Amino acid sequence: MDSLTSRSPLPISRRTFLVASSCGVASMPFGRSFASTVPGSESASPGRAKSTILFFLSGGASHIDMWDMKPKAAAEYRGPFEPIATSAPGVTLCEHLPMLAQQAHHLALVNSVGATVNTNDHHAGYYYNLTGHVPDPTFLSLGNNRTPYADDWPCMGAVVAAKRPVHPHLPNFITLPQKEGAPAYTRPGQFAARLGLKFDPLYVEGNSNDPLKFQVPSLMLQEGTTTDRLTHRHALVQELDAVRRDFDSYSASRTWTDQQQRALSLLMSSSTTEAFDVTQESAVVRARYGENVNGMSLLAARRLVEAGVPFVTVFWRGNPDRLDKKCASGGGWDTHGNNFSCLKDDLLPEFDRAFSALVEDLAVRGRLDETLLLVTSEMGRRPKIGDPRSGGATGAGRDHWTHCLTDVLAGGGVRGGQTYGSSDRFAEYPAHNPVTPADVTKTVFHAMGIHNLESFDNQGRPFDLLAEGRAITELF
Repeated sequence: MDSLTSRSPLPISRRTFLVASSCGVASMPFGRSFASTVPGSESASPGRAKSTILFFLSGGASHIDMWDMKPKAAAEYRGPFEPIATSAPGVTLCEHLPMLAQQAHHLALVNSVGATVNTNDHHAGYYYNLTGHVPDPTFLSLGNNRTPYADDWPCMGAVVAAKRPVHPHLPNFITLPQKEGAPAYTRPGQFAARLGLKFDPLYVEGNSNDPLKFQVPSLMLQEGTTTDRLTHRHALVQELDAVRRDFDSYSASRTWTDQQQRALSLLMSSSTTEAFDVTQESAVVRARYGENVNGMSLLAARRLVEAGVPFVTVFWRGNPDRLDKKCASGGGWDTHGNNFSCLKDDLLPEFDRAFSALVEDLAVRGRLDETLLLVTSEMGRRPKIGDPRSGGATGAGRDHWTHCLTDVLAGGGVRGGQTYGSSDRFAEYPAHNPVTPADVTKTVFHAMGIHNLESFDNQGRPFDLLAEGRAITELF
């Protein structure tokens, strides 16, 4: 088993230290504040899952072509792909997921997720599936111009980060290899929002051209500045005291101080970077995951949960140079055109290798039972083939479809080798045992042993972080 070894910390410079230290002010809502304390962080009983890895297939992955195939439906729905038998009796997967089929005895497919949003589009789909909360009407009125708000509901990762004890040297919540949709269409729902800045994820940036390289943008600093120099410059923190006086509420001042101390701790700790240093893994392991940015992100996620990080999100990074024109998309799972060739030739082989490697790797290491895996997306794809934006039926694409999708879970106490719920004969709408993203989010909390979802705003008023939904306990 490969182990973490000591590595040199990232170089440090004055400017980025100041930026990192002042991030609390940059994101602090003025006027009405939703920064909160979160009771229950110490007392939440630990579930079987110590950590969760959320693998988000950005763009809208086709449920009917991957998980919930309809071989008896008419050709204009089912498409050319065939289902194959797997290591779990009665569970079938797409023929282009052969490596994952060998790990199906670890998987639970939830084929009845109804995630209809008022826009049937990406922005609202992200928000619903990441937070468990139905998007408000501003998603319809503003579309992609709907920016993240300070009073949005927090993503599930932020809730887990708030409810779990603070990690000794790493953030409780890490996202890689990108901030989704940034900068033009930064997706709401991926932040802590009303829970407070301190529970936002640390964003780790991957490199498509150099997939073994991960950086923390907020901690990547000017060349030539060392940790020794930073230690000598610790007095720089006091330069910010004057700014602190501009905030007359105790909670704002406390948030400021917490962010300063957290930023300094991250900057000074070699453990900050060594946990996601995939070069420490053998060439054999890296090849099993696939040496691309998505495969290496999942490998980094495995290392992070081994280091005790409670929640890691991996957002699929598309390849617009190769797939933008071919798929009429941004390079990811938004297959408006040539859905089947894009899946068969590009998306499915990369996903199959990477995710099957993660499942297998955790199982072999004896860590799958304590690590919950969740694969989801902001939507499924329209079951009837043909998107008017890409030539209709001749364009062989599938349009957006938030009305039904499949979520896949593994580990964390979930019983593998099962299918829960079903869709109708065309995979258009949930039929048997319908669930919502709120139910799936509650299921994640249940696996993590988090049952107290009460929080308080800065006025001491209680609110429920997710009143809707119920955990799908039948999966366990």
